[in-house]
Amino acid sequence: MPLTRVVGWTDKIKVAFGMTAPMPLLQFDIAPTLSDAAKTSLAERVTEFYTTEMATTAGHIAVTIRERDPAEMHLGRAVDGPLLFLDAEIRRGRSIDRKRAFALATMEYAAEELDIPDENMKVVFTEHPGSAMMGVDRVGGEWNSDE
Repeated sequence: MPLTRVVGWTDKIKVAFGMTAPMPLLQFDIAPTLSDAAKTSLAERVTEFYTTEMATTAGHIAVTIRERDPAEMHLGRAVDGPLLFLDAEIRRGRSIDRKRAFALATMEYAAEELDIPDENMKVVFTEHPGSAMMGVDRVGGEWNSDE
């Protein structure tokens, strides 16, 4: 592929997603089928929760929502009802209090707006060095509370 095509493609990605900083990736697996509006609302609210609780800006937060067949998901403590799992790929350095506040805000929203039973939700954080978080225009640094 010619370099000019690659540059054009990456410029579109930068504009569309505002990639100017390292990227947390918030990946949802969810058993119920959601409307496009519900997906958009989930992504927007989770982005808001992340910026507030993790002390950062929104321009670099990526959210994916993958709908799963209920048979593809299992949680030992689950009760009847839909399931929601969140794998939060983040830069290391946030306190347990910040992570817990974000997780609780996300699960509270899912319970209230998506009717997910509390027992059917799980949030897992995977922390990476800043250099593992990349946008088109930069490699991330370590997180600090001054950001």
